[in-house]
Amino acid sequence: MSKTILIVDDSASIRQVVGITLKGAGYSVIEAVDGKDALAKLESAPKINLVISDVNMPNMDGISFLKEFKQKPAYKFTPVIMLTTEGAEAKKREGQAAGAKAWVVKPFKPEQMLQAVSMLIN
Repeated sequence: MSKTILIVDDSASIRQVVGITLKGAGYSVIEAVDGKDALAKLESAPKINLVISDVNMPNMDGISFLKEFKQKPAYKFTPVIMLTTEGAEAKKREGQAAGAKAWVVKPFKPEQMLQAVSMLIN
């Protein structure tokens, strides 16, 4: 059975690139446009094995989403990769404190993303 990955990003092109990369590697993909949308999708989604989330998004940013996501008992130990243009150390620390397991800076190489994903869910 393939693992399911939730991609949370307000950029349709980023969701598309990440989605194609992951589907090509055999993962199932669910997309959300921001943190609020992602939390809503969790209600009806199959078990999510990993989340890839942007940091800067409208409505609910990635760090706020991550904090709420980690409050859910079913997802307490689900790995999260932050995919962002933010390279600032302070932001990285904030993300790690909220529970992010990896930090990938845009623009990213697809193989770099797959490497991070396979390290976290295999």
